[in-house]
Amino acid sequence: MSVLTELIGSLRSGAVQIIDLTAPLTSTTPILQLPPPFANTINFRLEEISRYDERGPAWYWNDIHTGEHAGTHMDAPVHWITGRESLDISQVPLTQLIAPAAVLDFSAQAAADPDFLLEVDHIRSWEAEHGALPEGGWLIFRTGWDAFSEDQERLLNANDTGPHSPGVSVECATWLAQEAPIVGVGVETVGTDAGAAHSFDPPFPCHQSLLGAGKFGLTQLQNVALLPPTGALVVTAPLPIVGGSGSPTRALALVERSS
Repeated sequence: MSVLTELIGSLRSGAVQIIDLTAPLTSTTPILQLPPPFANTINFRLEEISRYDERGPAWYWNDIHTGEHAGTHMDAPVHWITGRESLDISQVPLTQLIAPAAVLDFSAQAAADPDFLLEVDHIRSWEAEHGALPEGGWLIFRTGWDAFSEDQERLLNANDTGPHSPGVSVECATWLAQEAPIVGVGVETVGTDAGAAHSFDPPFPCHQSLLGAGKFGLTQLQNVALLPPTGALVVTAPLPIVGGSGSPTRALALVERSS
């Protein structure tokens, strides 16, 4: 039996489960909000072209209006100034669109402290229990923030001092970019950086370091709680937008069901 035939059989039998990591994309999907004077992306919306009417009697279709970084989406290296000479979203190597995942669960810490930051020591402790981060794989940082994926106010969690959501420390972002064997970082929050990352030195270290190193970001994931710490295979499908800095992305995980 070929490998692909065996995979198809495992999917049909349920021996391998498909878990959707993607947030539904609607006009109310939360999006990042930057303070003035910075420009912001638009909300997703559909514009009807025809719906079984005089504009098109037998068909229904829409134009879509969206930003590259709306909903569950992938950041390409060119999204940040440090990666401006690197890959756009249409140039992501196909071998990196299907990759293993290490799932680090710090949802309890993030529930206790919305400004919780992932540190290198946290990753080292996880590796001591589960093994090394996967070569060419994703580090998926679980915080429980997907519980707010349909609520703009709670997802951003902003007050008069700015947004407050978990993320990655400057030291950890640098380590992930320069030393970890991963292809990128996946999160449940609106972006890969912490809500307070505008105040870090340098600011927005995940964007600064990871994208500058030619790695990727995957944001606003859902159902991460259903993934095991190791063993999941993540399939990502961004639109191949030539020159694009990112794209809304369908993200799926293949997980072998324990017998």
